[in-house]
Amino acid sequence: MRPRDAAQPKALVTGGAGFIGSHLSELLLEAGWEVFVLDDLSTGARSNIAHLEERRDFHLVVESILSPSVVSELVHKCDVVYHLAAAVGVRLIVEQPGHALLTNVQGTENVLEYCARFGKRVLIASSSEVYGDHREEKPLAEDARRIYGPTTARRWAYADSKAMDEFLALALNEERGLDCVIVRLFNTVGARQSGQYGMVIPRMVERALVGEPIEIHGDGTQTRCFCHVADAIQALHGLVEERSTSGEIFNVGSTESIRIRDLAERIRTATESDSELLFVPYDEIYRHGIVEEMLHRIPSIDKVGRAIGWAPSRSLDDILADVIETTRRPARA
Repeated sequence: MRPRDAAQPKALVTGGAGFIGSHLSELLLEAGWEVFVLDDLSTGARSNIAHLEERRDFHLVVESILSPSVVSELVHKCDVVYHLAAAVGVRLIVEQPGHALLTNVQGTENVLEYCARFGKRVLIASSSEVYGDHREEKPLAEDARRIYGPTTARRWAYADSKAMDEFLALALNEERGLDCVIVRLFNTVGARQSGQYGMVIPRMVERALVGEPIEIHGDGTQTRCFCHVADAIQALHGLVEERSTSGEIFNVGSTESIRIRDLAERIRTATESDSELLFVPYDEIYRHGIVEEMLHRIPSIDKVGRAIGWAPSRSLDDILADVIETTRRPARA
């Protein structure tokens, strides 16, 4: 979606120094956009975008989305906004719930307010966590029921914060004409993703490569679907470019499901590792509050397919090969 009167369109990527944001910034630059990244580097890393900083069409602003004046200035000068900045990872949410809620709710409120005020199109990156605790192994459509566990479980704080982001965006769309599209991401994986915040594939790969025990939370029968970041960012860009998606919610993810214990075995085989599999109860991992595991999360991607013809092109084996290769590189340097 390029403005007709601009020689070079401008995009703001909040959280652009993070895992997904850095890949998206690269895609936008390749597509001819001038890119502004807003990131406080709390969970993102400057190393993710260091190779872009010498470009004249790339700009990094190290600040928080909680700063209204900074958000206002950047939204005003850009044509579209990709709002990816958020507190991420179950471990961070459980250990720092106040920080997570403030970032995810007030930060998003800042971004959406100025997008509405200045008439800018915005994509809000939401999460499959908003679906809650589904016990049946079947695809979740965008209008599926939300099922939560105990009100005392801290995990739901993250799900609630992302759900509030969605509700606020849709309310502003209806009441003030905010041009927005919401994307629920399902386990995006690839190079630059850190296992620090509980991301399962990089965490398992890192341990397998050094021969340490591969931790499996719970009994490992929970299933997940993993989507390569290169596929995911194509969906994000395509949904912003397609104007008919305004005011809509879309799932973005792979439909290839695997049990976590089987994932660990596949990683061990792919890395030729002799790491043992270590099953760890949740109450030993997250000591700061009650945490429930979601058993199954499989996206229905029919809607995004109809809207922009998108479907993931890379398999789980492709993803694992990529993550293993990029994790090994520092050791070779």
